[in-house]
Amino acid sequence: MPLFRPTPLLKMATSTGGKILEGVFGINKPIGISSAQVIRDCQNFFDPSARFAPALEQVREQRDKESKYQRNRRRRFPNKVQTKIGHGGTLDPLAGGVLILGVGKGTKSLQQFLLCTKTYETVVVFGASTDTYDRLGKIIKKGDYSNVTRDAVQKGLEPFRGKYRQMPPLYSSLKMNGKPLYEYAREGKPIPREIETREVEVSELELVEWYEPGTHKHYWPDEEAGQAEKDVAQSVWRVAKAQEDGGEESAAKMAAEEESKALEEFNSKKRAAEEAVDGLVSDETRASKRAKNEEGNPEDTLMSGALEVKKEKLTQPPKGRGSDLVPVRPDDMPAPWEGKGPPAAKIRMTVTSGFYVRSLCHDLGEKLGCGAMMAELVRTRQGQFTLGGANCLEYDDLLRGEEVWGPQVESMLDKWNARPGEIQEPTVENGGIKVESETVPAREEEPVAASG
Repeated sequence: MPLFRPTPLLKMATSTGGKILEGVFGINKPIGISSAQVIRDCQNFFDPSARFAPALEQVREQRDKESKYQRNRRRRFPNKVQTKIGHGGTLDPLAGGVLILGVGKGTKSLQQFLLCTKTYETVVVFGASTDTYDRLGKIIKKGDYSNVTRDAVQKGLEPFRGKYRQMPPLYSSLKMNGKPLYEYAREGKPIPREIETREVEVSELELVEWYEPGTHKHYWPDEEAGQAEKDVAQSVWRVAKAQEDGGEESAAKMAAEEESKALEEFNSKKRAAEEAVDGLVSDETRASKRAKNEEGNPEDTLMSGALEVKKEKLTQPPKGRGSDLVPVRPDDMPAPWEGKGPPAAKIRMTVTSGFYVRSLCHDLGEKLGCGAMMAELVRTRQGQFTLGGANCLEYDDLLRGEEVWGPQVESMLDKWNARPGEIQEPTVENGGIKVESETVPAREEEPVAASG
């Protein structure tokens, strides 16, 4: 039974008349910007548009009727009127692909998408592990990848199919005793108790492409973690392994031992770690200056993550605090290894809510004994929203002007309102793909970002 009865969102509601555009659509988020920045970019394009003028007029009329108390709650921007937009599940800056956006009252439907299944494609590069489990972190350890083959990876994926309990990344947003896990690592402190695992389910897990050494450009990061950070990360991983192998009692005993060991090592190596960090900062500064000197004309480049094939005039949104969050590796920068380097693999998976793709990449590397990290991530589907589908807007179309994005967004919102509130999950039937509709209950513990 649905928690609420959906009603059509498009209506004539302003004193001046006009169709109010509200509903849900998908957008192909580029790599390199935050999900919140995508919302701000959409607002920059939607707010001046005549298509969204009736919705903004409705907001103004509602505010005219507000009490003094309600107006005071917006004291920071009392007169700012924006298109209300939220997202139905964030994507990290390193990830691209389907980002579901709700407009106006469509934001009320977004929590339903937090529980639907999602399909991802990720590139895993072997031979090293990082503190963040991806290529944007610092290297914690390196391993021998000479025996990593396609067949070995295929076999290594087997334990991750179906239902199992997954350990979240150390640098995830999860908290322990009110404090994010990554803060313990940053401060060189041990985790105060065992990390809670989550039950997840992987209904599809397929190795879709294999990259032999020397045939790809997926690199490890150049920066290594300080010794204190390495000690804490290693201790957490050992406790995690004890949880998996020996249960809670074994993990608790090891956690106490690791706490004592970590504190001792941290105090003894703190000075050396700080010196190492100072050196890394100096190297980073020199690399940053070198990259800046090698930059071309900024007018010839597109926004991070955008296509760079067509030379056409594109309207760039203002750069925000969520823009350009993923550094671009210079082409002439030497590889962080000798010889051809490690192999890599592209893996496709369909997973339930709460699944960490980065954890899968890291855990696969641990299973193979060589270490691994996530190099790329694309969400190709969430619910019935599919990358390249009729209900998913290309981000670059925003830059091409309202004559391009306007009819598409209006059509997508119209289609949503024809069947509001439904989440369609793909299922396999008779060797083909069938789309079934279901109403998924809201999940309160995962916040949905909304702006406006």
